[in-house]
Order: sequence, then structure tokens, then C-alpha cells
Amino acid sequence: MTTGADRILRLVDTAAALPGVRREVEANHDDNRWWPTSISDTRMRMLVAGWSTRVSYRMIDTYATVVTNANALGFDALADATDREVAGLVRPIGLTTARVDYLRSLTDLVRRWNKDAIDPTAGGVGTDELIATFAEQVHGASFKVAQCALLYARGYHCGIIPVDSGMVTRLAPALGIALPSGPSAHEELRHRLEAAVRIRPGDFRTLADRHHHGVTIPADTAPTWWVHLVLIYFKRLFLNGPSRRLCTRRPLCAGAIDCTHVHR
Repeated sequence: MTTGADRILRLVDTAAALPGVRREVEANHDDNRWWPTSISDTRMRMLVAGWSTRVSYRMIDTYATVVTNANALGFDALADATDREVAGLVRPIGLTTARVDYLRSLTDLVRRWNKDAIDPTAGGVGTDELIATFAEQVHGASFKVAQCALLYARGYHCGIIPVDSGMVTRLAPALGIALPSGPSAHEELRHRLEAAVRIRPGDFRTLADRHHHGVTIPADTAPTWWVHLVLIYFKRLFLNGPSRRLCTRRPLCAGAIDCTHVHR
């Protein structure tokens, strides 16, 4: 009997074999263009994770300049800056008011966590609880943003697989996964994906080698970051828009891409 983990492994196998997916994964795995390793301040990482939302791929260079300039100033300086000053910094990527509000509410949450001696990077702190708190208390931080912020704060290989709206509406059906309606769907799918990798970490790691992905996966971690990137870029390249290569009989068809059904 095919399990949920089997289906996820099968789709990751198919997606990882695609040259376009492999190219994007290799470009973003060891040093992600959206969440660069050059940023060390946990607070700044959570800020950048939020500011990266609703920035198109064609604006990556503009976004990178904004991130570099923000990091050069530092989180404390940004927190003390006026709304007008922060708006001027983020204006090139748009949604200035929302991004200023995100900074302000994130600053408030970080201060509360400091007061309560809560370290979001500590392994003993509940991931689900922190994500829920972040999503509730930071302006504009959906579950997706909260997942991304916590992952970036803890490091790529911390075990979190962020889920965006396209993964909920397009990837989950491709996997035969039924999700609840509303924001909780992001958390449900995250749990499903993370559990699959935790159950079969060696099998997923083998796929990275089989498909010759030039990435560095730490030996002592499950390849959750690699799986996230494979799925997010498969979704962007093949599920966001109509593709003649995509099988309409998913998840019953094991091929998913370029199978016999596509050419009938």
C-alpha cells in the first residue's frame, strides 16, 4: 500500500530529476539568494524572511540590495529609525507600509521574547507554538511567513519545511493530500512533509546523490531544506501555470511529468 511518505518521496524523486529544478536548488541550497548566510543576527533574519514576501523573482537583485543595506544598518538601528526612513529603505521592493508595520510588530515580539527569556533558536522551544505566536502577533505574518522566519532564524537545516499558498493549493492535490480549509492548512502540510523526511531521511538523501545535485547536506541532519527547495521550485516551474508536461492523473500516476498520459 502506498503511504503519504511514499508519495512524497516519489514526487521528490521526479522533481529532483528535472534540470530546471536542479539548477534552482543548486543556486539556493548552500547560500540562499533570498535568505543569505551573510546575515548572522537572528532578529535580522526574521525581518528579512518577512520582507521577502511578495517580491517577484525578477526583482531578486533589487531585493538583495535592500537586504544588504538593511543588514549594514543593523536591526537595532532599523528599530530606532523613523517610519519614513524605513519606508525609504524598502521602497524599491514595494508595500512600504506593510513592511514598516512588520518591522514594528516584530520588534515588539522580539522584546517580549527577550523579557520572557524565550530564544526562538533554542531546540527545546516548541516549533508549533512559536510559529503560531509569530503568525498571530507579527503584522502580515501568515503561517507561511512565520514558518520561514523561524527556519531562517534557526538555520537552513533545522528541520522546518515552509509551506506557501501554492504548495497548499497545487502541490498537496498532486500528492493526494487533503487539507483543512483556512490558514491551518499550511501547518498541516508542513507537518506531513517534515514527517515524511524524518521517517525516511536516508532515502531522500539518496535522491540528492542519484540526481547529482551539487549541494552540501550536513551528515547529521535530515535533508528537509533540500526537499523544501526541490518542492518549492517544482511548484513554481510546473504547477503555478499550465504545463503540457504535467500529468492530469496525479497522484494516481507515478510519473507526474512526461508520462504516457501526457502524450495521448
